[in-house]
Amino acid sequence: MGDLLAAINAVRAQARSCGSTAMPAASALSWNSALASAAAGHSADMAANNFFDHVGTGGSTLTSRVNAAGYAWSALAENIAAGNSTAAATVSQWVASPSHCQAMMSATYVHVGGSCMYNASATYRYYWTIDLGRP
Repeated sequence: MGDLLAAINAVRAQARSCGSTAMPAASALSWNSALASAAAGHSADMAANNFFDHVGTGGSTLTSRVNAAGYAWSALAENIAAGNSTAAATVSQWVASPSHCQAMMSATYVHVGGSCMYNASATYRYYWTIDLGRP
């Protein structure tokens, strides 16, 4: 997922408008394996069960997934996307959405973990999740 991290950090390196909100450039994020594990579980759930939502099967939430992965956090955010086959296209989709863009650009977050899972028989085939955090 190095291409995903590189694409996110390239976005953060430049000030931009996320909708009507001006966001200054932000420091690069570090990859976190616990956040990546939480994101992978959610992407796999969406791909396997053919749904697209922040709430997983069984009612899992961002906080429950990140807690289960063992990440001790003071701030969290999650972006999900579906349908794109590349990290670059997915990050571009998030930049075009004000709330997703703001999450990626926020200086609050210092860690990120992400995942893409594929299921040829699911509606969108590619299911992406990034979890952003601050200990």
